[in-house]
Amino acid sequence: MSADISITVIDREGTEHEFTVPTDMNLNLMEVCKGFELPVEGICGGMAMCASCQVYILTDEHFGERNDDEEAMLDEAYFVEENSRLGCQIPITPELNGLKVALAPEAP
Repeated sequence: MSADISITVIDREGTEHEFTVPTDMNLNLMEVCKGFELPVEGICGGMAMCASCQVYILTDEHFGERNDDEEAMLDEAYFVEENSRLGCQIPITPELNGLKVALAPEAP
């Protein structure tokens, strides 16, 4: 049985988009953003190798731990903040209900 959750994404123009997302499809946040046609590239296909899906987590309780690959990529990325995560490394789970993120600026 699927549990749908609510996720809010703020695009690069400052517009908030609230999405209802299923938790039983093995999706990650990058795939959700792309599925709703937000400007997230995901050039590497979700392998934590490009940072084109970087987001800023705006809800403290949802920040979570970065894995080693994500840390290494963020060390080389532009516009990294304390609350930066790679969307491809955030699996959609019921615990993310209420998550709010903002898309990071595009790399120069």
